[in-house]
Amino acid sequence: MSDVHHESVFFSGHVQGVGFRFAALQVAREYEVAGWVRNLADGRVEVSVEGEPREVEAFVLALGERMHGHIRKTERSPQRRAAEHRGFVIA
Repeated sequence: MSDVHHESVFFSGHVQGVGFRFAALQVAREYEVAGWVRNLADGRVEVSVEGEPREVEAFVLALGERMHGHIRKTERSPQRRAAEHRGFVIA
């Protein structure tokens, strides 16, 4: 299996209880990406996303734009690794 671009993205701010995970699911359908989104106990939302670098970048930016009023900080950790995801789900 060939390596793909992967990013772990952490969003903080007022990101839980505002439809963030559903928005991520909707935005992911617009791009060729796979992965998941979940709430964390510390109040952040984590997104694990993979695909072509351009698609991942566009997805993360589009999600940020969709939820801009709720996000205070975005932390991104890119890497190349074997593909692990199929589809995009709320975890």
